[in-house]
Amino acid sequence: MNMRRKILWTLLALVLLAGGFALWLILNARAMPVVRRAAVVLPFPADAPRAPVTVALLTDTHLSGPDNSPARMARIVAQINALKPDLVLLGGDYIGDAKGGETYDARASIAPFAGLRAPLGVVAVLGNHDSRSQKNQRALSGADWQAAFARMGITLLQDGAVRRGPLAIGGLQDVYTRRIDLPVTLAAMARVGGAPLILSHGPDVFPTLPETPSLTLVGHTHCGQVALPFAGIVYVPSKYGTRYACGLYRDGARTMIVAGGVGTSGLPIRMLAPPDIWLITIRPQ
Repeated sequence: MNMRRKILWTLLALVLLAGGFALWLILNARAMPVVRRAAVVLPFPADAPRAPVTVALLTDTHLSGPDNSPARMARIVAQINALKPDLVLLGGDYIGDAKGGETYDARASIAPFAGLRAPLGVVAVLGNHDSRSQKNQRALSGADWQAAFARMGITLLQDGAVRRGPLAIGGLQDVYTRRIDLPVTLAAMARVGGAPLILSHGPDVFPTLPETPSLTLVGHTHCGQVALPFAGIVYVPSKYGTRYACGLYRDGARTMIVAGGVGTSGLPIRMLAPPDIWLITIRPQ
């Protein structure tokens, strides 16, 4: 009888530990994002003021429960506004998975961005979760996405470029679900002029860029979403494996920042890979 009681108490303790661990993983995913900062030097055009420009990077919102909600996104928008960035860039993957909580259609998934405030505006690209296909009927067509963002005053780039302050921002289609046209985008950036900044959903574009000074801002990896003690990040959905998993990378004159994003995909959990937003200060040479 005593042995049976000990076994039952041991099993109960294991169940409670497993439940507590699962709750901790979900709470990690629901936490407010940490703010990561970086400073990058780029060649400003001669006609641009020499004052630095601050850019907030927000990616992978994946609006669906139980880890993300419109209320949490409103708090994140307020957090970004409090940083007073000159420009806000959105890195794609706005539509969330069905993870056991509330799900939202495409327009509802981007509705919180209407509250973003920045003197140079808000510029966005799409991610693989935002690409319409037979398997992804919640996503919009490219033209409908364009219209939905435009109604909020947000510029959506799909292999195009726009000038914002001293920056020539080139925005690519999703590199994982579409055939991007990098030469067209680079040519558009040259036409608008400015310090070159490439906005892409994922890091796989980075090795294909010209070896000239530029800044590339991406998401997609979630910084692994689950990183293991000692082993670290073991998987990200990239053809380069974990080579560009998270953080800041420099390759000659090229710089790339890979954000962890604020939402989750697959399971609504995070471990040792907290949600994040980036605040990048870009200074002239």
